This record gives sequence, structure tokens and C-alpha cells, in this order.
Amino acid sequence: MIELEGVPELIDPVMVAAFEGWNDAGDAASTAVAHLDREWKGEVFAALDAEDYYDFQVNRPTVFLDNGVRKITWPTTRLSVVRVGGDKPRDLVLVRGIEPSMRWRSFCNELLAFAHELGVEMVVILGALLGDTPHTRPVPVSGVTSDPDLARTMDLEETRYEGPTGIVGILQEACTHAGVPAVSLWAAVPHYVSQPPNPKATLALLNRLEDLIGLRIPLGELPEDARAWQLGVDQLAAEDSEVAEYVQTLEEARDTAELPEASGEAIAREFERYLRRREPGAGPGPGPGVATEGGDSPFLRDPGSGRTRPPKPEQPGPESVPGPESVPGATGENPPGEAPESGSPETEGPDGEGSENGGTPDGDPGK
Repeated sequence: MIELEGVPELIDPVMVAAFEGWNDAGDAASTAVAHLDREWKGEVFAALDAEDYYDFQVNRPTVFLDNGVRKITWPTTRLSVVRVGGDKPRDLVLVRGIEPSMRWRSFCNELLAFAHELGVEMVVILGALLGDTPHTRPVPVSGVTSDPDLARTMDLEETRYEGPTGIVGILQEACTHAGVPAVSLWAAVPHYVSQPPNPKATLALLNRLEDLIGLRIPLGELPEDARAWQLGVDQLAAEDSEVAEYVQTLEEARDTAELPEASGEAIAREFERYLRRREPGAGPGPGPGVATEGGDSPFLRDPGSGRTRPPKPEQPGPESVPGPESVPGATGENPPGEAPESGSPETEGPDGEGSENGGTPDGDPGK
């Protein structure tokens, strides 16, 4: 039995989770949850025992000085709660951590126990994958679920993926078997510029989450960060003719796929979001804050081999993101015609290593 002392009774709570690692290309998903926690001043009420789920030789603890006293921060997963005011108040339970090294079933059961105790009505898991998508176009975001009824009522795709999976896929299936409605939102990050941070992908995830749960999310400086990120990548790409040609190829493929979608529902969705943000008092809106954590500008060269354009990621299965639907990202352009393909677990991540810290995720949005 979980004892939750000091946690108030929540109003229509939704659990929003993201995990660093394989399912977090460009740190886009974990940064999105960190943004929510910062903007709404979340209060941590629980942390999972690091000894149970993490290999400390893989995810090492860090030492820091606090007023001259050495202390240790252990890798773990923390839960915080935020109370969102407005005309229709709703509370969020934020889950942010690192993909566990072991005991995934126990890990998911522990999170579900918290969800049950808090009366969570739906679980939304954020993820990001590497894909063949140009950085100059809106970030494709796909919403998927394993529940056919939820897919129909919330206009989501029902996952059909088969293949390797990560903690996002495992947690979604655990929710489904426990009878808890669960949705995964996946942002596609350009595989040729996968180094974190990626504020444009983070912004796209938050926009899609805003539509899904019906809350106005304060974006702070995130839109400006996204524009600055794109300009920086534009400049770096322009310096190399091979990269510029490759980006142009991706743009042409994307634009061709988008043509059938440049109408109706996609435009209406963007217009509705625009109107919501213009309405005074439409949802919560605390003052702006820093939207992304600091970091160097992204670069396009593979530090390990000196290659300018990384190879196209291998595909883990017949399709990485089920269904053709995706959602417009930061710029408000029309959505793409189909979701991007993801890379394989062996594709290099932002730090030049295999599946750690934002490399290509399981390609399993919702399994």
C-alpha cells in the first residue's frame, strides 16, 4: 500500500511521463516534462528506489558540493504533482526519470500503483525517435494507443508495431492490461542533427499534449528557442554542400507527402489552437520562464568518424510509427502526410554512442 502524505486530492489527474535514454532522441521528451514541472512549479512527492532499477555502471551517480559538504545524486525516477488553475482546473502527475536498467515489470507496476492511488484518469507517455525528417519542416508528432476504443474517441492511431521496444512501449502495455487509458506521443527528430537539446521537437510535443488533454500550456521562451535552433542548423547545413543537398532531398520528399493533407482538419486544428491562445483567461498562464536547459549549438558532423552526413538509420521493423497521421509542430504549417521512419537501436545517439541518452528509440510508439 502506497502512503501519499501531503498530496492533496487531485482534480481529474493525468499522468505525463518521459524517460531519458533510448526513447528520448534529442532529449525532446524529457525536456518537455521538465518544462511542465518548471513552468507549473511541480512539487516532488515520491522517488523510486534507485537500487531496484538502475545499473550504476551504466547510469552513474554524480557527486556535488552543497555548502562544502559532498553529496551524491543517484539516478532515479521522480514523481511530482502540479495544480493547473483556470476555468477548468486539472492536475498533472509528472513522471521524469531514466529508462531503468532492470526489472521493467516491477518498475511499471510501481508507477501504476501510484496512478491508482492518485486516481489518475489517463497516462500520456512522451517519446522521441530519430527519423528521415528535415529540420526545416514542422516536427511530425504521432499519437498512438493500444486501446481501439481510445483510438476512435480521441482520433489516435492504434499501434500495429512489432519489434524491439523500450520502457515507453512496456509502460503503455502495462497500462492497457491494468485498464488505465494510455497514449504515447512520439516526435520525430532529424537523424542528422540529433544532439540535444532540440527545442523544436519539445515544442511540438507540448503542442500535441495541449490538444490531447485540453490545457493551455505556458510555453515561455520555447518558441524563440525553437526558431534560434532552426536558424543555427540552417547556417551549419549551408556550410556543407553535401548536407544541404541531403536536406533538400528530405524536404522534397516531405512536401510531396504533405500535399494531400494541406486542407480541412489540419488547418482547423491549428486555427483552434491559435484562438485558444488569444482568449484571455483560456487556461493557466503563469509568467514565462526558461524553456530549455542550456547546451551548445547542434552540429552535423559525426565526431567519431569525421563524416559530414551520417548514414540513413536502419529500420527496426516494417513501420516505426503506425498510421499516416501526424501533427504540426512549431511553425503552424500543415501536417505531413505520414509519420517518419525511425532508426535502429544501434544508430548513434546524440553523444555518439549506441542506444544511450537519446539514441534511436524502440520505434514502438505505443506498443
